[in-house]
Amino acid sequence: MKLPSFVSRRPPLTQSIETGTVRWQRDLDAALAESEAQGRPVFALFQEVPGCAGCQQFGADVLSDPLVVEVIETEFIPLLIHNNAEGPDADVLARYGEPAWNYQVVRFLDAVGVDLIPRRDRVWETGPLLTRMVTALHAAGRAVPDHLLLLEQEHSDRLEELVVAQGCFWVGESQLGQIDGVVTTEAGFLDTAEVTVVRYDPERIGREELIADATRRGVASAVFDRSDGRYRRAPESDQKRQLGGGSTVGFTPAQLTKRNAFVRTSAADADRFVFPSQR
Repeated sequence: MKLPSFVSRRPPLTQSIETGTVRWQRDLDAALAESEAQGRPVFALFQEVPGCAGCQQFGADVLSDPLVVEVIETEFIPLLIHNNAEGPDADVLARYGEPAWNYQVVRFLDAVGVDLIPRRDRVWETGPLLTRMVTALHAAGRAVPDHLLLLEQEHSDRLEELVVAQGCFWVGESQLGQIDGVVTTEAGFLDTAEVTVVRYDPERIGREELIADATRRGVASAVFDRSDGRYRRAPESDQKRQLGGGSTVGFTPAQLTKRNAFVRTSAADADRFVFPSQR
């Protein structure tokens, strides 16, 4: 079976730590032409190479995360501009008013080279970068795949938590994980009650709406706050029970939550949250 091209591609051995493992286009005009032909926005990284410790960490952590790299390479046209070089790189810096010898900055461009969303600097972590990627895709009028939306939610700092009691936390994890906006679930106990700890995105679903949906599904006999110290996590053998011992290697906690929720009822829904390379 022939794999998608982004699965088999590897960065050149000469690629620097500052640029991670992304396969970069190095010519602005070529990247814009590719964007026009394919309809994908340009992910333009202005990076110091060789760079400071912060630039190196961004490359080693954020730009080398396999799922982040896959998003960059499949949803965007990756373009690298050295901000400390002469020639064409310096010309691009001047065109966009980017300072030389600066820390990393990512800009999202349309096919004519115009910013899709306002420029921001000091975006150094995975979560904020993923949020900007999703925003840029929306601005470009492109559909954002469910696996990317879930990854962005999982890395965000806006998630809130709810502890929901039910007769059986195996059922609780399965039913609560199906709710749009629920990102992760965990089986546990509050005193002797079986409960499911839910982390959810309040931008997708409000607390009261989540409780109402859980009640409708019959898995919310009570709602608690586990901050009082009475909570304890259930054994690993009780976590994600619907997966039935299936492989969990290579999936994020949020992906396992969604696969556990849908695997018994809808393989198509379970697969919505899996990256192409993970299949």
